[in-house]
Amino acid sequence: MRRIDARIWVHGTRPQPVPGLAASFAAGLVSCDGAARISAVTVERGLFTAAVEAAGITAGRVSYPARLASGPVFDQLSLSLQQRLTSAEVQLALTYRARNPDVDDLLVVDGPLRGRTHLDRAVGYIKTHHASYLPPEQAAVVSALRPGQRTPAFTMGTSWRRNSWYLQLPRTSGVPWSGVVRLECSADLSLAEVTRLGDLTARLLPPLASAPHKDPRAPQNLVPIGGLERELRHRLGDQQILYRALRAAAATPRTVVPPVLPKFRGSA
Repeated sequence: MRRIDARIWVHGTRPQPVPGLAASFAAGLVSCDGAARISAVTVERGLFTAAVEAAGITAGRVSYPARLASGPVFDQLSLSLQQRLTSAEVQLALTYRARNPDVDDLLVVDGPLRGRTHLDRAVGYIKTHHASYLPPEQAAVVSALRPGQRTPAFTMGTSWRRNSWYLQLPRTSGVPWSGVVRLECSADLSLAEVTRLGDLTARLLPPLASAPHKDPRAPQNLVPIGGLERELRHRLGDQQILYRALRAAAATPRTVVPPVLPKFRGSA
């Protein structure tokens, strides 16, 4: 997934303007069956705001239809955007599988699996470690992994429950946890199915690891993910052009875009 967003002010019937998020976002699907190819891409835009009277923005040739958020706080606006993007990703996967009903595939979601645990044969792929989920004795097992090896699965019960395991990709240095990624799947699966998914990731993902001379995020940023990121970036359009169009649209009395650059965030 990729997203470009800019914070704006929405002027409506109320005396004080309400924060909004004008966003362009895209999701895609890559199929790997001997060769990686982009199977589907979807691009959407929207004005995420808690102002029920918002009518959306037309910025040059680009339209941002109003999408009602749960609240005016930036985290709430960003969450509404993320939920819309997750919905787009789910729809891509369902459409692909409906067109290929006889394919026994593995769906690798770039990022946490939250909101997609109902998808069959799906795992979340987490490249960056922001927290430690294992006690010291178990965490030592991760440091001892060799390329292609994984830890046993364990259940995580933070803000939502899921099964998870660590996988060692080809190392790029002798630094502990170099090339280690974490994967997760639904907590509702049987032990046999969790084991099957874990073994599949250990067999299928290491050969797709990127190389340092081609991708600074190697080896965690898998080659198909990197290719999809480039395609989504192209489909979204130039962020500076989009931002200038939004500033031009601010001449209307309903919206004002503050003088801050939009932030390009997200991943394929």
